[in-house]
Amino acid sequence: MIIKDWKKDLFTIPNWLSLFRLLLIPVYVLVYLHASKPEHYMMAAGILAVSCFTDLIDGKIARRFHMVSTIGKFLDPLADKATQFTLTVCLAIRYPILWSLVGLFVLKEGFQLIAGIIQFRKGKMLVGALISGKICTTILFLSLIFMVMFPTIDPQVITAITLVDGVFMLISFAHYIFTYCKKTPMIQNIEDHADRQR
Repeated sequence: MIIKDWKKDLFTIPNWLSLFRLLLIPVYVLVYLHASKPEHYMMAAGILAVSCFTDLIDGKIARRFHMVSTIGKFLDPLADKATQFTLTVCLAIRYPILWSLVGLFVLKEGFQLIAGIIQFRKGKMLVGALISGKICTTILFLSLIFMVMFPTIDPQVITAITLVDGVFMLISFAHYIFTYCKKTPMIQNIEDHADRQR
């Protein structure tokens, strides 16, 4: 599928916000991995809060001002997944139990990528994120930001948070498997969906 007038498609406020979120990732990594005082961890959490805020408003701006674009549909989830992965890996360095979440995250996103490519080759696509994925993302972000803000949490609390995050991630994973493997309204022809967006 060729993106017509890709420059106009790229240079929109929502897409700039997604690019901004991608640029915040290395800033967060530097701040968090070199943090040694409570204010440093709060700064890292603040960076994540800004990232979450821009994630909330970019979609609203795109829909309100008719700035929905094909590039945006790629950039927005890319920024989300890259931020989630980086955040989880950084925390796993401090809390090894979180490596289980990293592994599950890679498995889940790897499946979605392969399944998405297969559907794309068939001229189809998954329209939007599943509700289970949105809930999982929200819970994951909130719990991980909590761990960033309070680096001296009791290990038992970390274990409990990891289990809760893992359960929601598994539910979302199962939902995506079902959606890609069964005929559902969420899987649509690319051209038909593009026509409805015009």
